[in-house]
This record gives sequence, structure tokens and C-alpha cells, in this order.
Amino acid sequence: MSDFRSRSKPLRAGASRLGTPTAALDAALEGASADPIRRAIWLDALDRRLVPLLPPALAPHARLANVDRNRLVFLVDSPIWHARLRLSAEVLLDAARSIGLDVSDIVIRTSTRPLRAPATEAGRPPIGGAPSATARETLQAVLASLRSPDDERTD
Repeated sequence: MSDFRSRSKPLRAGASRLGTPTAALDAALEGASADPIRRAIWLDALDRRLVPLLPPALAPHARLANVDRNRLVFLVDSPIWHARLRLSAEVLLDAARSIGLDVSDIVIRTSTRPLRAPATEAGRPPIGGAPSATARETLQAVLASLRSPDDERTD
């Protein structure tokens, strides 16, 4: 049988157990070819700071796509969200200015596809899927407790 215990040396200060991916990321972030990667990371971080400022119903339907000169470019997944994001434009512009961006306008583009995959908890079917056995049993118990005594006699 094999022994699964680790026989490796303790890590040095600043070293990573996942050396290869870290080295690959470091290599990807070096030189002029890394500019698009750095920009994508920066835009994602900026998106994570601005989108939570939106109303909760709107946030899953809007995403920061770019910062083009003095404009924030947002992407939404339907015309209704376009209109609602337009109403929140001043909040976004003020927040962007407060973190040091020199922006004065917002551009909103509408996509034909969802921006993010539907969030489902691990192991749980999406809403509308078949209920679990536990859920069915619980529902039957609740319905049984709601029956009147007259209904039980007819069973």
C-alpha cells in the first residue's frame, strides 16, 4: 500500500505549495504582454467595488466592462436593466471618483446573454428542479397537520 503522508520539506517564507501555477502567473504578468491581463484584473477588482453599490435587484444584471478615457462602460443583460442602471449612474460616478478615477459619464451596453451564470448552491438543483425526498416528506407532514379531524375519518 502507498503512504499518503507528506514527506516534503517545510515551506520557506513566502513560498507556495502550488509553485507551478504561481510561477506561471508570475511569468504571465511579466513584460509588455501582461498589460491585457493586468487590465482585466484591475477591471474585475473595480467591478467588485462598484457593482455592490447598485440596488440589489440590479446588481446581478450589470457588469463593468471597461473604463474608456472619462467614461465607465457597463454591460447589462436586458433593456429594463439598462433603464434602471441609468437611474443609478450618479451613484456609480461618485463612487468611481471617490476611488480616484477621473470619470464624467457612463455608457451602458445591452447584451443578449446573461452576464453571470445563475447562482446555485453546490449540490442543490436550480429553482424549479425536482424537490428532494426530505422536502417531499416535510411537505407531506405539514399538509397532514393541516387536515381537519373530519378529513382523517374519511381516509
